[in-house]
Amino acid sequence: MKLLYFISDILYFLAYYVFRYRRKVVRKNLLNSFPDKDLKEIVKVEKKFYAFFCDYVVETSKLCFISEKEIKKRITFDGMEQVMQTMGNDKSCVLYLGHYGNWEWVSSIPLHVNKNIHCGQIYHPLENKMFDKLFLKMRKKFGAENITMKDTLRRLITLRREDKQFMVGFIADQVPVWNAIRHWLNFMNQDTPVFSGTERIARQMQSVAYYLDITRPKRGYYHCKFVLMTAEPQNLPEFELTDMYFQLLEQTIKRNPQYWLWTHNRWKRQRNNG
Repeated sequence: MKLLYFISDILYFLAYYVFRYRRKVVRKNLLNSFPDKDLKEIVKVEKKFYAFFCDYVVETSKLCFISEKEIKKRITFDGMEQVMQTMGNDKSCVLYLGHYGNWEWVSSIPLHVNKNIHCGQIYHPLENKMFDKLFLKMRKKFGAENITMKDTLRRLITLRREDKQFMVGFIADQVPVWNAIRHWLNFMNQDTPVFSGTERIARQMQSVAYYLDITRPKRGYYHCKFVLMTAEPQNLPEFELTDMYFQLLEQTIKRNPQYWLWTHNRWKRQRNNG
């Protein structure tokens, strides 16, 4: 890891100062999200983000050859006992998380759950076939199944028919396409279109819903805490679970904003442009 972080430091200098990778998008996102911060504070967060983003790149590459023992040391999970208790013998779990911390390392979660629980993560195929194949290989290294977005409901129904309990992670903070937008809310001080498909699946599957709150105690280490959102999503009003997720994610981001993916053009869709 020392060698990888040395490479990360070089990447940071190149990305931030030389190539200025997506600097305009990051600056705009930060200014709009934190109107109470002055430019000096924004630049400080911006630099911390780029330093972390380069760490994320090299840390993710480490998945190619990291051992089970080391990954279990570097990313820990708090509250798994409560999750298993909430699921009981017949319920499954929908796990909400965001592009925060090293979300790729969360794919090691099968090492921490009961062996009878089928783990997986929802993903959108990358345009670059070579990188897509590489990421799929890394994400399934510790036993989690890669499920494409378009096959999500079909796959989960199949698992339920086979009487298999599942724990599936949804990174639900991406930008939905126009015809998929059914809900808007205020997120990070901005009017934001959001995915609500995770909620619909949780309601249909009657799965318990948890949020994964990720912290980074120090470089190369992450701690994930399971936060129960609801054990009965089907009994909540429509969009309440989605609102709850974005409120929790916002709290996580505001605590340490440098660990969220600010290079993503999250607010490119505006209501009046639809």
